[in-house]
Amino acid sequence: MAKHGTNSEDYSAPLKRLLLAVLILCLTGLFILWRIDSPRVERFRAQVIDTLMPGFDWAMAPVTGAVTILRDFQSYQRIHEQNQELRRELRRMTAWKEAALQLEQENAKLRDLNNVQLDPRLTYITGVVLADSGSPFRQSVLINVGSRDGIVDGWATMDGIGLVGRISGVGNNTARVILLTDATSRIPATIQPSGQRAMVVGDNSANPPIDFLENPDLVKPGDRIVTSGDGEVFPPGLLIGQVAQDPGGRLRVRLAADYERLEFLRVLRDHGARRVSTPSGLILPETPPEAPQPEAETDPTVPPLSDADTGNASEAGNG
Repeated sequence: MAKHGTNSEDYSAPLKRLLLAVLILCLTGLFILWRIDSPRVERFRAQVIDTLMPGFDWAMAPVTGAVTILRDFQSYQRIHEQNQELRRELRRMTAWKEAALQLEQENAKLRDLNNVQLDPRLTYITGVVLADSGSPFRQSVLINVGSRDGIVDGWATMDGIGLVGRISGVGNNTARVILLTDATSRIPATIQPSGQRAMVVGDNSANPPIDFLENPDLVKPGDRIVTSGDGEVFPPGLLIGQVAQDPGGRLRVRLAADYERLEFLRVLRDHGARRVSTPSGLILPETPPEAPQPEAETDPTVPPLSDADTGNASEAGNG
């Protein structure tokens, strides 16, 4: 048995070398045949390809499948990258959308500021709201115009549509505006079309109540409320808002100004007598004191006339 095994190994080694040499010769011949530039050889190569290739579909199936999987993977990878890029673009577009909405709102407010119909005798300056110090006890904002711009205490401030408040405290570069909703605010108003006089009283709520109404029966929700000009507090005819009624039946003001988005305020330059110098100036106008009557000058060298002399002078005048 050992001898038979040894003989098999002796024959197998030369056979392998022979097969390897034949394979090398075949491949070399095939290479040379494939590289020969001749019409006959070209036709021969075409016939061989046409004959062998259809039978090799089963052998090429794994290769074709692997190539397809690789292409699909690359396509999925590109889709993932495109998806990430689209998400980044969407975030950027969302930021641009928010910026565009803010610019649109700002533009609308500026257009409202330009379209408000005011007394032509009133000039104005527009300021930007710097800070809001609203609290349960005080309602005010700070704007970026002050005494350098000619701002004076007591001047009215408006947004694009309605009255916001009045200047109360002026610095060199800033001024404070007390809002209509502040508890210290008292605005004389006229309700249209009935012409009823009333007082808009701030109570630190979004809708201040209406007090001191002459005849409540003539007023209904939706009526227009404007400043009356009484007390020389505000110029007359400035829009405050509309009449509304709360669940308790009390009449309140639905303010025309948008207090939730106070960005720009128009300060009305009133060069008349509407300047707050004393606290009573917010309620009653100051009455100038009566000037004393000048006394007749007398000549100390002439004695005063007696009653008899006066009577004689009058009779002489009549005669």
